[in-house]
Amino acid sequence: MISRILIADDHATFRSGLRAILSTQPDLECVAEVADGRAAVSETLRLRPDLAILDVRMPRLDGLAAAAEIKASGLTSVRILMLTTYDSDEYLHRALTAGVQGFVLKSLPAEELIAAVKAAARGDAYVDPSVVRRLTPRIADAIAPAERQAQTLPPGMARLTAREHEVFLLLAEGFTNQEIAATLYIGDETVKTHVSRILTKLKLRDRVHAVRYAYRYGIVRVTDELDG
Repeated sequence: MISRILIADDHATFRSGLRAILSTQPDLECVAEVADGRAAVSETLRLRPDLAILDVRMPRLDGLAAAAEIKASGLTSVRILMLTTYDSDEYLHRALTAGVQGFVLKSLPAEELIAAVKAAARGDAYVDPSVVRRLTPRIADAIAPAERQAQTLPPGMARLTAREHEVFLLLAEGFTNQEIAATLYIGDETVKTHVSRILTKLKLRDRVHAVRYAYRYGIVRVTDELDG
C-alpha cells in the first residue's frame, strides 16, 4: 500500500532533498510541496494525503498552528509529522498537544527519517531518538519503578505490570494517549490496551476516575511535574 505524502517547508532546497529521499521508497509518494503553513492547511484539506510533513517554522502560519488547524478540521485520516531544526521542549509539547504522530529533527539520518515517515504514516508515534535521550533523565525521575513503591501503593496497584504502572503514572499526570505513546516510545493502540487493562484491574470507571485515584492515594503529588 502506497502512502501519499505532503511536504511543507519554506526552504526549497530542503523540500526537494526530502522529496528525493522519499522517492527512493516504492511505498511512499509525494503528492504536493508547499512553502508555508497556510498552504499546508489548504492543500492538506484538498488532497487528503495520508501524511503531512510540516516544518515547525514557516511563514504565514507556523507548522504547529497548521497541525492544530488540520486536526481541528476533523480530517482524522491525515497523520502529521513535525520537522524542526530546533530541539525545543516547547515545540515538542505543542506538537504532542496538537495530536501529531511524530516529532523529528532535520539532522536525522536519511534512513531514520524514512523510518519516521513510514511509522507516522501508519499511525504509530515516533519521536526523534536524540530528543528521547535528552528527556530520559526527567522521565526516569518522574516515573518511579513499580517495585520501588510496592510497599506503599494501594492493593490494586500491585496487580499492574511494570509497563502498566508507567502508563498509569503518565495518565494520572494528564497525558493523552498520544503523549504517552511518544513518551514511552510505543504505539497508540498499545497505549489504549494498557489503559483499558489498568481501568479494569483498578476497577475504575474512566480516566478522570483514574486521576482521582492517583491523587487520593498519593501515587502522584500536586507538585509533581513533567516538563515538555
